[in-house]
Amino acid sequence: MARRTFGAGRGHVTALAVDGVASSAVAAIRDRVRDAASRRVPLRVVGAGTWLDAGRPTAHAEPLPVRDTAGIVAYVPGDLTLTAGAGTTLAEVRDATSKHGQWLALDPYGSDEGTLGATLATASSGPLATAFGTPRDLTLGVEFVTGAGVIARGGGRVVKNVAGFDLTRLMIGSWGTLGILTEVTVRLHAKPQCDETFALTLASDADVARTRELLRRMPFTPYACEIVNGRLAQQLLGVDELTALVRLGGNDEAVTAQRAALGALGEPRPVDPAVWKALRQCEPSDALVLRLSQLPSEIGRTWSEASAIADSCAGTLLHAAPARGIVRCIVPATETNVAWLHRAFRSPMMSTRVGERMPAALWTELAAPPTGDAVSVGIKRAFDPQSILNRGIRGEPA
Repeated sequence: MARRTFGAGRGHVTALAVDGVASSAVAAIRDRVRDAASRRVPLRVVGAGTWLDAGRPTAHAEPLPVRDTAGIVAYVPGDLTLTAGAGTTLAEVRDATSKHGQWLALDPYGSDEGTLGATLATASSGPLATAFGTPRDLTLGVEFVTGAGVIARGGGRVVKNVAGFDLTRLMIGSWGTLGILTEVTVRLHAKPQCDETFALTLASDADVARTRELLRRMPFTPYACEIVNGRLAQQLLGVDELTALVRLGGNDEAVTAQRAALGALGEPRPVDPAVWKALRQCEPSDALVLRLSQLPSEIGRTWSEASAIADSCAGTLLHAAPARGIVRCIVPATETNVAWLHRAFRSPMMSTRVGERMPAALWTELAAPPTGDAVSVGIKRAFDPQSILNRGIRGEPA
């Protein structure tokens, strides 16, 4: 790995380059895809392999590992941008940027051993999305290999970009069905002077909607705000009470003022910031996970529908992002719970239901049918003409 220093007009700027590694790894992926396409054999894209049970079941396929693309290609602290191979873990990005007082404000559920490429391909985000947005908001450019074995790029490595067809946004959230991410460029943020976390006990479910209203009226946006049900609060904090977790950042004066504003909801008490890591990793490996969502203004109703699941499915953990209108349900995958959900999913709900990890039997009740409009079909055909990439994960015939 070579270290290169630039200084023209920007002060001291450092870039890291992995010489010869990324290009050979990408060429190997390209050749593997071309071979599979010629044989019409489906491929299953594998990053760190920590979330292969997410999404709809895929067809039986040959695994295509992309970890050989790992490594930071270029990091320019002065520009607050970083380019890395898709196989680079979130932990590697965190360690590299923290030395410069910067961070990638992307904290998807799971561990930091997940890869950057998988995080973007699945459009996964976590509590920090409240303030910093989702992967689409933090990604500047991508390199990928299409299902036809063509290496393509979208976006760039700078914050300002040329307008045009947005390949970057198209690839994020495509679950590897249009192309295999091999390199990504992301936007970084400076770490705040002060970063503190507080917990507030909520009196009743009605306070879920009140929390959202308070956030809407505040002159600032907290870094994160998650409401957890009593069972999850017991696991995270040792208290069996409906609780709001709020993360505040900025300079000392700003955080002090923000904390005072939270008093309208209750008495904020400081808690260990490690609670966010615990929240991201709270789901058991064999859990059933789904999200309910409506407009943020309907978060009270969405929480009520999620609470009905928790009341009927023993051991369910709930946490909500009130500013985003999302409630995440983590349900033990017992036969009793699966049977109840199988019946419940046949009835209409006000909320939109999105599965993350499900037994195969539940996907038929939960998932929307695959898109069949001319634009979607045309895009798929253009990028993956033989339909070999992660076949079945979008609901198409396996």
